[in-house]
Amino acid sequence: MCVKRLGMITIGQAPRPDVAPMIETYLAGRAELVQAGVLDGLSAQEVAERLSPGDGEYVLTSRMASGEAAVMSREKIQPILQEKIRGMEQSGIQTILLLCTGVFPGLAAEKAFLIEPDQVIPPTLAAMTKGKRLGVLLPLEEQKETLKEKYHQHELFPVFAAASPYEEDEGSFRAACAELKEQADIVILDCMGYTEKAREIVSALTGLPVILSNAMMAKLVSEMI
Repeated sequence: MCVKRLGMITIGQAPRPDVAPMIETYLAGRAELVQAGVLDGLSAQEVAERLSPGDGEYVLTSRMASGEAAVMSREKIQPILQEKIRGMEQSGIQTILLLCTGVFPGLAAEKAFLIEPDQVIPPTLAAMTKGKRLGVLLPLEEQKETLKEKYHQHELFPVFAAASPYEEDEGSFRAACAELKEQADIVILDCMGYTEKAREIVSALTGLPVILSNAMMAKLVSEMI
């Protein structure tokens, strides 16, 4: 019997020991998780020199193999990401999950199912949260403006707060949760790098229902395997 494979592409470096175990839990042994990263083979210095955001560019952040955060430009990494997708398809992988909630216009696969969280999560939230105030926790302050359109096109007008999943800064989580607690009825952790521990922290600090993006996507994608 041929073992099915789920491709998972991070915009950081693979493997992702912070997220992969949870994805594998939902796969329940039905498929092998094959990981690749946009920044694989690059040093932190090379990422900073080649891929840092310029003025007006769409800002993204992810995790290096060392565990440290990397900040990069969507415009600069998208060609690399497209090549990673092509490579997975050429290896015979038929379902590919993008481990990023950012928006990537024009990203495509030839034959494989390409699952892009930005196309799944906002419309799902719109259906689930009618009449409720949505709070969005994201990694970086500078992402607030660029993420508005992703939600506005689905008639969602959330309050945003920032706390990075890649930095152990308890103060930033407390400050963000204080904002969300007063202005939201439900919270989405809008980055695939947030963990179950982060959800527990945000839930405890806000007293609100908290949705973990990577868990939502893992559950949905597992139904395709």
